Amino acid sequence: MTEVIEPAIETVTIDVVLSALADPVRLTFVRALDAAGDWTCGSDVLRDTGVTIGKSTLSHHIKVLRDAGLIRTRVDGIRRLVTLRYDDVEQRFPGLLTMLRPPDPETPAEA
Repeated sequence: MTEVIEPAIETVTIDVVLSALADPVRLTFVRALDAAGDWTCGSDVLRDTGVTIGKSTLSHHIKVLRDAGLIRTRVDGIRRLVTLRYDDVEQRFPGLLTMLRPPDPETPAEA
């Protein structure tokens, strides 16, 4: 398997990360990838989210997220497997990915 090169986490800036996450499809992708928890085929990530986009658009979104340092891509034959760089991002921007998680409906809202 081959890994696609992503930027070193220490070179990633918050403005690039926030710009990548400002797109609703990319935000949904990151949330779905977080829920998946491990290497997942890039084309499968959005399957249960209600978002439908073409392959070239998906490739663009994956590239933007990878260039922003948020995801890692690994080539496995003809498949592209992706995962969040959770530990790296947590080290660089503590709490960021946790804040992106949708609210838990079981947790009461604070007054």
